[in-house]
Amino acid sequence: MKGTYFDATGRRKNSIARVRLAPGTGNMSVNGIETLEYFKRDTLKMIIEQPLQVTDSLGKYDIVAQVHGGGLSGQAGALLLGIARALVKSNEEFRPTLRQNGFLTRDPRMVERKKYGRPGARKRFQFSKR
Repeated sequence: MKGTYFDATGRRKNSIARVRLAPGTGNMSVNGIETLEYFKRDTLKMIIEQPLQVTDSLGKYDIVAQVHGGGLSGQAGALLLGIARALVKSNEEFRPTLRQNGFLTRDPRMVERKKYGRPGARKRFQFSKR
């Protein structure tokens, strides 16, 4: 990508997305793969496109993203935050719209750690009275 572009980082769960947004024709790629091929579920595709739809900039920017860590759902959430932050860098007038829809807020929920003496974070082994 040559010329002007806007970098941003998005995180969710254990996923980190580095997003590069540049004025263009609407091409999106994640880790060098077409976005629609990388995120096979329609719901994940919808999640990624939400900030672009809200700001009426679908098809106006080319997006190249590097994503690692976590699963597909977390990666899609990280990409959403990264795209939203890059859009704000490109045009500050998008901030109120994206803020109102909750796209600029980092989701703080993380997996709770496993505790000792238990099979999981909260689950207990079966109780035996006798």
